[in-house]
Amino acid sequence: MQLMPGTIKIKGRQIGPGHPAYVVAEMSANHNQDFDQAVKIIEVAKEAGADAVKLQTYTPDTMTIDCDKKYFRIDQGTIWEGRTLYDLYGEAQTPWEWQPKLKKIAERLGLDFFSSPFDSTAVDFLEKMNVPAYKIASFEIIDLPMIKLVAQTGKPIIMSTGMATLAEIDEAVTIIRQTGNNQIALLKCTSAYPAQAKDMNLRTIPHLSETFNVPVGVSDHTIGITVPVTAAALGASIVEKHLTLSRQAPGPDTTFSLEPYEFGEMVAAIRTTQKAIGSIDYTVGKEETKSLIFRRSLFAVEAIKSGDEFTNLNVRSIRPGHGLSPKYYEEILGKKTSRNIERGTPLSWNLIK
Repeated sequence: MQLMPGTIKIKGRQIGPGHPAYVVAEMSANHNQDFDQAVKIIEVAKEAGADAVKLQTYTPDTMTIDCDKKYFRIDQGTIWEGRTLYDLYGEAQTPWEWQPKLKKIAERLGLDFFSSPFDSTAVDFLEKMNVPAYKIASFEIIDLPMIKLVAQTGKPIIMSTGMATLAEIDEAVTIIRQTGNNQIALLKCTSAYPAQAKDMNLRTIPHLSETFNVPVGVSDHTIGITVPVTAAALGASIVEKHLTLSRQAPGPDTTFSLEPYEFGEMVAAIRTTQKAIGSIDYTVGKEETKSLIFRRSLFAVEAIKSGDEFTNLNVRSIRPGHGLSPKYYEEILGKKTSRNIERGTPLSWNLIK
């Protein structure tokens, strides 16, 4: 399959404008350190219509250090207030020994399976797993050495842009392209947990696409499905959303995740939205042709004798549409009939002298 400009290809599937949105279910920490729960998330992702499942590959030690100093405490008014980074990442990590097993399960179900690496050891690990693509998290978009390492794998890269300036996005895209890797997609993202719809600025999606000539989507942390569906209407080629079995379950990400039935509703709404957008078209659709008969047209509404004039008393524009177009109404008034016309007859040119 030839790769078209502005698209990427994951396992033979083209992703970009003109193609169905690629829906990614983000598992993140929603497995709650329970392997069976992780498997169940993959299964419900498939049932809900996702195209892929994504993990995050890190350990607390590859993310930060175990330190209680103020620099390492979360105090920015988030849902993780008061915790240390090391503690949070310890709870949220997905055990590395699970990941090859989960990949096999996902692929057996027909789902793509890939992950976000956070350092070189994760890239090496994921390469051994032969993941088909990589995700760069918003927080890592400034880590150009790691992005370069990922780009050198030659695999497609989906990169979130939360917090990034246009210049920072350009730097990251440039370093990927300098490796010869042009398989890049960008996700509009607001790195707040949960994010507010008013802060999403989804009009950025078409601008990113035009600026970098890459497929663009959304990584959404708002509550509900309105934002991803709106993103699809604005041309999002990829939608990433957290999936949990239950928002009542404990965990650092459950509050802004979708439950299975909601995820299914989101996928269905995205598919319908993309079909409804269609293309610029002023032709009469196949189903519309059945309704043409209900337009107005010119009818004799009284019996008219041969040679009599058409007047506003004996001719009207009414439904259905069997007669001449209403645009000829004024042209016909004052003209004479060529024969007797019964009441309820649609007018045609052969009835007019």
